[in-house]
Amino acid sequence: MGQTRTVDTLVVGAGFSGLGAAIRLIQEGFDDLVVLERGSDVGGTWRDNTYPGAACDVPSHLYSYSFALNPGWSRAFSPQGEIYDYIRSVAHESGVLDKIRFGVEVTAVEFDAERERWTVETDADTYDARVVVLGVGALCEPKLPEIDGIDEFSGQVFHTARWDHRTVLAGKRVAVIGTGASAIQVVPSIAGQVGHLDVYQRTAPWILPRIDRTYSETERAAYRKIPGLQRAVRALQYASRELQVVGLTRSRAALTPIRLIGRAHLAMQVRDRRLREAVTPTFEIGCKRILLSNTWYPTLSRDNVDLVTSPIERVTADGIVTADGVDHPADVLVVATGFHVTDSPFFERVRDAAGRTLADKWATDGMEAYKGTTVSGYPNLFVLVGPATGLGHSSMIYMIESQLNYLASAMETMRERGLQTVDVREAVQGAYNEALRADTSETVWTSGCASWYLDAKGNAPAVWPDFTFAYRGQTREFDLSAYRRTAAADAVATVTTDDPDTPEVDVVPAAAAAEKSGQVNPQ
Repeated sequence: MGQTRTVDTLVVGAGFSGLGAAIRLIQEGFDDLVVLERGSDVGGTWRDNTYPGAACDVPSHLYSYSFALNPGWSRAFSPQGEIYDYIRSVAHESGVLDKIRFGVEVTAVEFDAERERWTVETDADTYDARVVVLGVGALCEPKLPEIDGIDEFSGQVFHTARWDHRTVLAGKRVAVIGTGASAIQVVPSIAGQVGHLDVYQRTAPWILPRIDRTYSETERAAYRKIPGLQRAVRALQYASRELQVVGLTRSRAALTPIRLIGRAHLAMQVRDRRLREAVTPTFEIGCKRILLSNTWYPTLSRDNVDLVTSPIERVTADGIVTADGVDHPADVLVVATGFHVTDSPFFERVRDAAGRTLADKWATDGMEAYKGTTVSGYPNLFVLVGPATGLGHSSMIYMIESQLNYLASAMETMRERGLQTVDVREAVQGAYNEALRADTSETVWTSGCASWYLDAKGNAPAVWPDFTFAYRGQTREFDLSAYRRTAAADAVATVTTDDPDTPEVDVVPAAAAAEKSGQVNPQ
């Protein structure tokens, strides 16, 4: 067993959200901080997803931290390796690498009501922390399909997020299961080298043209030398993406131009009538993630590629049998079935003072948080990329930075008021999410298709149902009145009960709070 280490703030994960949290908190003077990362480097999703063709579908200038713009992007849409290099350079230049412990797997995160601190167990040491920030991301746990016989397959099987680069695909029969964001990048990238490729489609996605191009050296030099140019381009890209929100959340009629572009793209690229019928979407555009590709449809038309639309019945030792009775031989199975977004296994490791896991709470009550960041009953826990913060149209980094504003403001408020804990009121969280569900019920995401935006209850906790600048406004400052709180034992004198935002019933010394029937900050 390792030793117990005491730290004020512990961040889990060193992807865009966790790394951003560490940088922001240190800038605000909260340098008693440790970041735990299970991988061997920063990068999260962009470190792990190294499959052929991996790239971003958000414009390069928009997909970066606002405090660390990159004038050196090579393309309008950056490839995986370039984004990975960008995150690594930001980590190096910000000076936070010495705060990160790599190769450490977090196994349990549990709140201690008596001490009003978090105990975080890892496969190395134990950490005693006042504040825990979860930066584990929404795309960190690959989702494997539940298909009979898949464990008996004699060839190689791997998920796109765990690509096996040792497997030689040249000349082999390869099966790709799934037609989502990863598949539409993988399939065109490997079709030219494999012997035969079967693509298993359950639902035909909406595909729009990918307006990608290489940036010239002159353009990159202009971004480096002309003040404000890159921020202006970034602002234009942001505004154009926000225009989609009108159609996604308010008026389906506003989606008409996008729908027409998608249908025209399909008609121009697929001449074969049967194939065109098979890849024509049957749901409203935007209900599932809109994908971008110029090569997907032409690849499906190749002689060595077959689109299989009959459901998979079972996997055998040497292939796949579909519901129509056809046996499809295969040497390699590539699983492109996405991630555990609304049911991440990591949340099974997070427990409140009574021992209830966050996974159980969300499975029972629905996946919800207050402003996507705090969860009632889990004091001093901040979830980045939490419920109702995801996007179907723009850059997640904008949403992450909005959450970082809220996190930094919360930490500053706790420091100024001498608070030990803050715990969002259950009634406040409930009212917030009731309003969110009402807003989401009128959006395209709940128009009838099955997607990873939805949870088991049919709600859409994986998307924010409004303009992103509206979320930025909500999270600009920490709203202490929405929270129950206790005072730090050594700072009770700094908490004034005549402050209208600090009612006497809520603010008590931490030691006294621990004696209240085993409850943490009762309402």
